[in-house]
Amino acid sequence: MATFEPVLTRNFKTPDSHLLKTYESMDPDKVVQVVKDSELRGRGGAGFPTGLKWSFLPKDRTETFMCVNGDESEPATFNNRQLIELDPHQFIEGMLISCFATKAAICYVYLRFEYIHAFRIMEAAIAEAREAGHLGKDIYGSGFDLEIYCHRGAGAYICGEETGLIESLEGKRGWPRIKPPFPAIEGAFRKPTVVNNVETLACVPHIIERGADWFKSMGTPKSYGPKLYCVSGHVNKQVCVELPLGVTTRELVEEHAGGVWKGRKLKMTVPGGISMGVMSADEQDVKLDFEDIKKTGCLGLGTAAVTVMDDQTSVIDYLYNTSRFFAHESCGQCTPCREGTTWMYKTFKRIKAGGGRPEDLDVLAQMAETMGLTPGTTICGLADGAAWPIKNAIAKFRPEMEEYIRAHQALRPIVSTLQKAIAAGLSADPSNAPLQILPSPQAALRSPHGF
Repeated sequence: MATFEPVLTRNFKTPDSHLLKTYESMDPDKVVQVVKDSELRGRGGAGFPTGLKWSFLPKDRTETFMCVNGDESEPATFNNRQLIELDPHQFIEGMLISCFATKAAICYVYLRFEYIHAFRIMEAAIAEAREAGHLGKDIYGSGFDLEIYCHRGAGAYICGEETGLIESLEGKRGWPRIKPPFPAIEGAFRKPTVVNNVETLACVPHIIERGADWFKSMGTPKSYGPKLYCVSGHVNKQVCVELPLGVTTRELVEEHAGGVWKGRKLKMTVPGGISMGVMSADEQDVKLDFEDIKKTGCLGLGTAAVTVMDDQTSVIDYLYNTSRFFAHESCGQCTPCREGTTWMYKTFKRIKAGGGRPEDLDVLAQMAETMGLTPGTTICGLADGAAWPIKNAIAKFRPEMEEYIRAHQALRPIVSTLQKAIAAGLSADPSNAPLQILPSPQAALRSPHGF
């Protein structure tokens, strides 16, 4: 592999990197074929080949829209925010070239509502690019027109799904559409539409400038090019770093994130957003690319946002928080997802309260296998993202989960007695051993593994 040279982040430390004077655009040439040859895969989660997606557009179309997914609502993911805030003109160039290639005259940047600073920078960068002649009518005298508009979402995870994003963009409820027709045929405003991720389009200028062979000199087979990896959780330093696709979690944690915090040991990691599942401590040398990661039973690479959990973290607590998130974010359109995510959350809530049963794990695993786009029971993949961490964790950490259930079952009578005493307005009695040992319901429920 050639010596790695960061390109996506090359301007991050440049003063005023978000201003146009430090970044000028270039004319695209045969973009679609070059992007196809580079085998650039989407950086938003699914990893679908970008050039192939562009080729799905009808040849006889008269109008095309480009939608850029900057919603970035996958927990622990912040690489798109970095690109927008620190080098928006690189991103604008990527949109310009990609829109030229796909004959799109209008591009919508769908931004996460909470990204207020990124929105303001993006608006200013678009205005600056328009003033410099990079946007508008007859750009560079080529006859090509392009306008870019920012659209802010309303804080819905489901709008990360491309048709849910399009529905929201049109001013409707963010419900994913039944497919087909796919967006390339009938997308925004029922016109042919391409939906790409921010980081995906940020790669395009460098592919055009340096060539497909340069891009394929980095990474692993079927997973080429640079990638922004986020690392957060129980580490000494939370970072977003640019590296070739195919690095390992161990390298990210030890060399870039300063190791696991407080001198503790690593227990498990989430490789690319909570919807991907978990990797156990003995799987940390698996390559984080689109192919190798599947060896761990994870759904995929996702957003490459790695979350680290130390050896004092309870698997049940992790799954409780995960299931609560998906139960809240399900749009409710599909019964298996609406009811399944809520049922999973309520089950983990009951387990934490001491009412769990060993057979709950079997039912959870069975439920996780039968809901989602993969088994064909839902319109979009949110249910798969909700189910995957559960079935993955049960397969890898079942003994710990069973011990948690047994331990909390034993504590339940004590907690019940204490709660009744508190409800009756009684203070803790020093002569009462259970109350003396367990002064609060929270302490009574504390796992031996720690919360």
